[in-house]
Amino acid sequence: MSLDAARTVFVLLSFEGPDVYSQAGGLGVRMKGLSRSLARLGYPTYLYFCGDPDLPGEEDLEDGRLHLRRWCQWISAQHRGGVYDGEEGKIRDWNYSLPPSLVDNVIEPAATEGKHVVVLGEEWHTAWSMKLIADSVFYRGLRDRVVMLWNANNTFGFHRIDWPALNLATTVTTVSRYMKFRMWEWGQNPIVIPNGIPRESIVEPDAAVVTALQSAAAADHFWFKIGRFDPDKRWLMAVTAAAELKRRGRTVKLLMRGGREPHGADVMVHAEHQGLAVRHVQSPADVLGLAKLLRESREADVINLTSFLNDPTLMAIYSGCDAVLANSGHEPFGLVGLEVMAAGGIPVTGSTGEDYAEAYRNAVVLETDDPLEIVTELSVLKERPRLVAEMHKRGRATARDYVWEKVIDELLLRIDFAAARQRVALPNAPTPKPVVRRRVRRPDAAIIDVNP
Repeated sequence: MSLDAARTVFVLLSFEGPDVYSQAGGLGVRMKGLSRSLARLGYPTYLYFCGDPDLPGEEDLEDGRLHLRRWCQWISAQHRGGVYDGEEGKIRDWNYSLPPSLVDNVIEPAATEGKHVVVLGEEWHTAWSMKLIADSVFYRGLRDRVVMLWNANNTFGFHRIDWPALNLATTVTTVSRYMKFRMWEWGQNPIVIPNGIPRESIVEPDAAVVTALQSAAAADHFWFKIGRFDPDKRWLMAVTAAAELKRRGRTVKLLMRGGREPHGADVMVHAEHQGLAVRHVQSPADVLGLAKLLRESREADVINLTSFLNDPTLMAIYSGCDAVLANSGHEPFGLVGLEVMAAGGIPVTGSTGEDYAEAYRNAVVLETDDPLEIVTELSVLKERPRLVAEMHKRGRATARDYVWEKVIDELLLRIDFAAARQRVALPNAPTPKPVVRRRVRRPDAAIIDVNP
């Protein structure tokens, strides 16, 4: 049963968001896709995130249904290195200033209009603010108008979370069965709701573009890898696999886009020690620029893209290369794998949180951390074009099962459970008798500790 969009407001809280400044990994992509999809389904949606300091603090999109609220901009202006630059100061400011502003400007007005509010917090950065919001709406007599969920996309910062307080304030969710099992280690039993992808990301590969990129790469093996420079992403494994192919006399082109993390330097040094020629260059603006870059980099085995890669070019790479190495050892969900399937490519995944990946049906699923597994698996696929064609077909079918509209349907069903657990009567249920509300000032409000 769907929530009434005319009587329900969604609020998403996340450090990462749609701005280039605010994207450090899959969380920013998740927030961009989820918020837009909710708005397009008709739900008024507020997205609070640590935004670009040079963009407006408030911005409305999707015909006025999506309201971006860029937070901590005064701190971001002093920390230009991205969303997690100045992280501790942003956490303090977020906890101090966001809860009262949200309650005053969104939750209370919505409740006054007879609406309900669904608040979804993401990751450990928002855990304490979720408790503060829950306390505030309780003391204002609004708790029966607010459903609160908190979602874990990774295990980062778990040691800083007050789990009993978070469970009292919210219903805890996560993105995969693997993450559910990891959270058992912390005494948690979350509800699994998968990530999604935008419907428009499912596109037919342009045969001309694929041919142009393959020709420009001029390599026996043309691979791509994108993600944070983190050891969990197994960058060294990917680089070693490329070097092994080169030692066997095969030509390889490994295109990569990492982040600002220190591990990136280790990856580059390792590549050079393995005998690979590395070229560092800014990301091209379009597919034509990418083809030109590949042609000009014939002597390079590894091309390290050092700047933001836009979505159209990214989708072209996914479909044009032989394989996308999403070979993480710890992957809570693995959004890249789904995006590759949607674009008509072949993902190479690990075997942790990629619930959607099926070996030799829609992906190459690695079972070990041995680089030879990459080498042998992808060498075999080169000799099995019919199998590759079937994997392309099944991958696109899998991607359609994970479009945001379908994931949101599942989310709405879980919200019903969370509402029942939190004693909130949602708009699709019989309207309860009106109650007389009274506002209560919390005695210790002046001394609330806003630091997790």
